[in-house]
Amino acid sequence: MKILAVDDDPIILELLSHFIEGMTDHTLVTAECAADALEAIKDNARAPFDSFLLDIQMPVTDGIQLASQIRAMKQYMDAPILMLTARGQTRDREIALEAGVSRFMTKPFSNADMLAAVRDLTAAGTAKA
Repeated sequence: MKILAVDDDPIILELLSHFIEGMTDHTLVTAECAADALEAIKDNARAPFDSFLLDIQMPVTDGIQLASQIRAMKQYMDAPILMLTARGQTRDREIALEAGVSRFMTKPFSNADMLAAVRDLTAAGTAKA
């Protein structure tokens, strides 16, 4: 599975890289903002992403807006999207789900929680294929 993780915190991206590539057989591509994520999606058009990990709080375009943009792309209409964020209020969850997010997980997260989320993404990605 090929996953795109988008977070403006390079430490989170590094942790995700170590975790996902160290504990799974998935490939992780990272981006620090929505613009970089959209560029990565464009650059990987021939080998598209299977799923996405997005932060909500990012400069310029937040993760909810990015999720909506991803959902608007025909090839990603059903792709699993995990919102991984420090914002865990009920309204944030509702807005994210309305934007097409598949699952919502708050930071900080445990290795077990992340592994379960990646397994869910894998299962959802396999089901859509």
